Amino acid sequence: MNTQQIIGVLLLVGGVVLLYFGYQASQSLGEQVFETFAGRFTDETTWYLVGGAAAALGGLVMILAGRGSRS
Repeated sequence: MNTQQIIGVLLLVGGVVLLYFGYQASQSLGEQVFETFAGRFTDETTWYLVGGAAAALGGLVMILAGRGSRS
């Protein structure tokens, strides 16, 4: 496993953790009330979800790209 794949795994795990926290935040009572009146999630919850998705996707790409370059 090369360095690129290791970084990819770390990004993937970090992204999944951020997605988990974003999901948990979106299910809280305060967030549900805010969404009902504002029609959207709070900025913090949105950043958790967007950042988690981007990190997980970037990690997955790095893992797959690292598989093709065997040294």
